[in-house]
Amino acid sequence: MTALSATRLAPPALYPCTITHVRRAPQRYALRHRTYLWLVDLDHLPVLPRLLRPFARFSARDHFTGRAPSVRAALDGFLDEHGIDLRGGRVLMLAHARVLGHVFNPMTLYWCYGLEGALRCVVAEVHNTYGQRHAYLLHPDAAGTATAVKNFYVSPFYPVDGHYEMRLPLPGERLGLSVRLQLPGSLPFTASVHGARRDARATVLLRLALRHTWSTLTVSAAIRFHGIRLFLRGLPVQQRPGHRTSESAS
Repeated sequence: MTALSATRLAPPALYPCTITHVRRAPQRYALRHRTYLWLVDLDHLPVLPRLLRPFARFSARDHFTGRAPSVRAALDGFLDEHGIDLRGGRVLMLAHARVLGHVFNPMTLYWCYGLEGALRCVVAEVHNTYGQRHAYLLHPDAAGTATAVKNFYVSPFYPVDGHYEMRLPLPGERLGLSVRLQLPGSLPFTASVHGARRDARATVLLRLALRHTWSTLTVSAAIRFHGIRLFLRGLPVQQRPGHRTSESAS
């Protein structure tokens, strides 16, 4: 992603989208659900009319260690641990907002630019349903693709093994992301997100909030529901290793 194309974006923006998971082994299983995501500039988070604020809150406690004064400060602290200084450069975050007091982000993405406008890295912050978080520091190529060794427990049906192949182009008029988990001797698991950009106007947010009430709660509930279905189908559960919420990266 070039600096020019990044500057053409005018966050905040909303992306009504479809999230798809396809599991190919040991049993084929697919799920799909609709939701919406925000693309925001961490230095210019949206200020909503008072009546709409319960439908979109961005809080530092929901990201990284949960102890930083702001999401931007938390991200900068993570990058500093890995020798990266954006020198105040722009950061764009794609995430669910906290809605009616609840938030769950299976993956939050941060596109990090240096002060000169060039993309320095992408951070993928993964949350599991056990309340744990882990961040992957990525250096995508010109096509927006990157790889990372898996070292965080997400699904109870997959071990902490293999590696991710991610396609993470910065959203523009269209949103199109994918994450493929490659395991030794097994067919891959793929997650994808596709949607179209909408201006973050109050009327657009209200319409999406009414259509997807409790949107983030629905996401976490759907993950648990489909997990129960897979368990009842006899899919073996992998033991969950200990993991502390940290700002470490692979």
